[in-house]
Amino acid sequence: YQLIVDSMESAGDGALRLAFDALKAKLLEEGLFAAEHKRLLPSHPKRIGVITSPSGAAVRDIISVFARRAPFIEIVVIPTPVQGREAAPQIVRALELADRCEFDALIVARGGGSLEDLWPFNEEMVARALAACKTPTVSAVGHETDVSICDFIADVRAPTPSAAAELLSPDQQAMLQQVERAHRQLRQCLRDRLAREHLRLDDTLFTLKLTP
Repeated sequence: YQLIVDSMESAGDGALRLAFDALKAKLLEEGLFAAEHKRLLPSHPKRIGVITSPSGAAVRDIISVFARRAPFIEIVVIPTPVQGREAAPQIVRALELADRCEFDALIVARGGGSLEDLWPFNEEMVARALAACKTPTVSAVGHETDVSICDFIADVRAPTPSAAAELLSPDQQAMLQQVERAHRQLRQCLRDRLAREHLRLDDTLFTLKLTP
């Protein structure tokens, strides 16, 4: 057999990787990844929006972490497909809706998968919708080794959905310990203040006794 090749082009993952690199370079040149655009996450959020599939493992992991660490935080799931050809425009709509709802922060999440599975989060329309959000955002797409365009655009990248929940959920046990320490310090300050005032009163009374 003889094989004569006139031309070659990438297919499958190779084509997706080229498209990923091209979009990354384009958005980088526009300055959308710049550190000065990144906002700090709230230290004590009260209400967080989660943009993900309502039936995936990611949303279960996120809810579980918040229930354990900070059950007082309200979690609102904005449901959207996270895979397939129709996912990207629906993620854009979910982002636009969530950004109008006055959340303290947004988590964009899905579980792990192949580059093709994660592709909606590498679409330009999703990247630009995420960049346009006025609400602080966390990208939690895939597993720790997965990288998406959304990771570069979001204010913070979390290696997993669970890690995103931990970033935004102050540990209630740690908070209780902090309150207890503050309470002990306050009591000690009050005792010290009372002791000083008691000495001042004793000195004043002693002086009055000596006064003819």
